[in-house]
Parts: sequence; structure tokens; C-alpha cells
Amino acid sequence: MHNQAAKSLNPDRYFSPDNATRNAARELYQSVAELPIVSPHGHVDPSLFADPHAIFGSPADLFIIPDHYITRMLYSQGIPLESLLEGDHRNIWKIFCENFHLFRGTPSGIWLTDELVSVFGVDEMPSTTNAERLFDIISDKLPSPEFSPRHLFERFNIEVLCTTNAANDLLQQHQAIRQSGWKGRILPTFRPDSVVNLDAPSWRSNIDTLSEVSGVDVIDYQSFICALEQRRAFFKSMGATATDHAVLTPTTAELTLYDADVIFQHALKGEVNTSEVTRFTAHMLMEMARMSVDDGLVMQLHPGSLRNHNNIIFKKFGSDKGADIPIQTEYTRNLLPLINKYGNDSRFTLILFTLDETTYSRELATLAGHYPALKLGPPWWFYDSLNGMARYFDQVIETAGIYNTAGFNDDTRAFLSIPARHDVWRRASANWLAGLVVRHIIDMNDASEMIQDLAVNLAKRTYKL
Repeated sequence: MHNQAAKSLNPDRYFSPDNATRNAARELYQSVAELPIVSPHGHVDPSLFADPHAIFGSPADLFIIPDHYITRMLYSQGIPLESLLEGDHRNIWKIFCENFHLFRGTPSGIWLTDELVSVFGVDEMPSTTNAERLFDIISDKLPSPEFSPRHLFERFNIEVLCTTNAANDLLQQHQAIRQSGWKGRILPTFRPDSVVNLDAPSWRSNIDTLSEVSGVDVIDYQSFICALEQRRAFFKSMGATATDHAVLTPTTAELTLYDADVIFQHALKGEVNTSEVTRFTAHMLMEMARMSVDDGLVMQLHPGSLRNHNNIIFKKFGSDKGADIPIQTEYTRNLLPLINKYGNDSRFTLILFTLDETTYSRELATLAGHYPALKLGPPWWFYDSLNGMARYFDQVIETAGIYNTAGFNDDTRAFLSIPARHDVWRRASANWLAGLVVRHIIDMNDASEMIQDLAVNLAKRTYKL
């Protein structure tokens, strides 16, 4: 079970076993393999790049502790989170290596193998017998300049990396990157969930901070809107091209100014109820769309995740520990008020994501195939996988075409996994296009243009990068 067989990366990995398809896929992939990486949406910490002398921590810091893909799988097998998030890092790494077989056939297994081989030259499967040695090999490399975040950014050939930042963020790390003179392009993304969603943790103190950082005394709904517009303008001045919004459901509905202010006043007093929270969130999605029309920031909507499903884990360890579970999500009726008002406006771009794949062909492809403002984000979270990408291509493209999609984004906290994730997308795209070529649906000239767009151009164009 825990053999140490070499894990060299086969150059034809992920391609079809059919010779004609594989040969076409190989040719298409090779045309984009060395293109720069455009990462328009993700959650990498910008502080990694603010300090030119920054280094990564231990192998456990790098691969395990911050990665809920890893910890959720290990936890599902009865391994306590305490043993993965707390204590001696060498022991955390040992547990990970002893259980590396759990990731066979999973996206995490693909990414981890790629990272170990491509970044660290570790050409063997982690196991009980080599855990100590691999920990030492990686630990010895991390302090060297060649493995600094900035150097790896350049080695990975990243053209632009967008982070995700709360509305109250002063973007000091981004300012430090700018002032350092380093040429790496790291851009913020405006995410206002902590002040827009009235049931967000510490919402009232977040509003106080919003007043402080915006210079607008938030005492009512109208001053709240002014403060948000000020923050959006600041983010845009720092290079932001997009906003991001996480909601349980994509419900949209417009309130009157009076009703919006009544709910906001209730929230300020700590007297808001669940119905008011839902109505206000739906209204604020409309407001965010209006602001995007005005300031040109691309709007991203990520619905459908019931956060912190495991209450015991949430109480002990907090959020983002692998206990977020998808729910069934409806778009056509929920988004009707928003896209009827803004979906035909050429100044507006709304990128939709889903964790409910049943909506791809029934709703999302048909919506994006009609409304000029709508674009479909790539397979997200649980579906950022070879099979998830294949299903996406099969269910979306016939109706929407690739040019109503936003290309690829890695949406990751794990910086080291970015090249591996983009490589999977490029290989999956090449394999899908090759299938169209061998069935004479498109020719190689079409496919050659399409693979360039899927790899880089669609993301750059949609996110205005």
C-alpha cells in the first residue's frame, strides 16, 4: 500500500488512451504549456510577496495546515484535526505521508504529486518509510533564495495573481509590494461579505471599521452605500478589476430606500431577524451590480456552499476546515431581477459559479448563452478536477460556447499548487478539443485558437487584465 515507486510525471498524463486523440491533445497542449499563468481569482496571502526576504515555513505549513482539501480527507478517515493543525510539524508531516494513499485518484493527489516532483524534485510517493527524509529534503530547500515566494512566482511564470480582500482591508501588503519595486503583478479583489451580509461574524464591529477606513460615518443605509463606494474606488486605485461575493443562494430583489434603511437600522441595534438578513443580502447583490455598472469592476458570484456544516469542528477550529457542503441551487428565477435590470448592459460583467452541476446545461449555459453581461466561471471547488472539467465542457459549451465562459481560475490558498492546477486545465482543455478534432467537429486551426483562449485569453479578457 505504501510503496516508494517513482512518481515521474508522464508527458501524456490525463490525455485519452485513443492514439488519434492523444496525438492531437499532445500537439495542442504543447502550444500552451509554456504560456504565462493568469490567475484572476484566488486566496493566496499577499504578505508572502510583500517582504522580499520572506520564506515559507515548514513542509507542514506549506502542504497541510492551510489546505482544507488535505485536512478534510484525513479527518474523514478518523484522524483528529488536533494532530493535523497543532503540535510538532514533523509529526504532522509524518501523519500526512503515512496516509498519502488516501489521495489516490483525487485532484489533491494530482496537485500534490506535481508539486513534489516539479517544485522540489521529489520523485517518489510519500510513505511511512520516507517521511522523515522527505521532510528534511524539503525543509533544507525552503530557506534558500530559489524557494522564496517571489522567486517561485517568477519561476512559475505568473503574469498576474489576484488576491481576495475584505472591504475593510487597507491593502498595506499590496502597497508594500508596489513600493518595493518588485515587478510581480499582485492585484486585490474587493470582497464585501463581512459588511454586506448582516449575519456575518462581528458584523457590527466590521461596520465600525468600515467607517474608520472609508472616512464615512456609517450611521444609516445611505452612508453605508457611500462608504462601500469609497472602498471600491480605493481598491480600483490599487489595481483591482473585480469584486467577489459569496452567498448561500443567488437570490436578488430590490428594496426601497426606506425598507433598506429600516433593516439596516435594525442591524445596527442588533435586532435584525433572519428574514431581514435574507432580503438585505438579495438587495445588496442588486446594489453591487449597480456599482459595477458605474465603476467597471467585474462582479463574481459564488453561491451554494453551506458553510461550517460540522458544528463541532467550527466551534473548536473556526471556518475553512473542510466542512463546507454544497447545496442545490436555483439561478433562473433567483437572478431574474438582477439580470433583467443589468444583464443587457455592456458596461456590466457578472461571472457565475456553481457547486450544483445539475444547473450547467439547464440554467447556466442557457443564461450565459443569451445575456451579454453573463459569463460562466470554470469548474469550482469540488469540481476543479479532470472529471469535473470534462463534465463542464460537455454540459456547457454546446449551448454557451467557450466565449461565454471566463476561462480558468485556480481559486486557491495553496500558492504552490497554482502551476499544477493550471496545467490540469490546459491538459483537460487540450484533450477535450482533440476529441472534437478527431470527430471532425472542428479542425486543428480552430482548436489551436481555442486552446490559446481557454489557457489565457478568456481570463484576461473577462477580468479586464
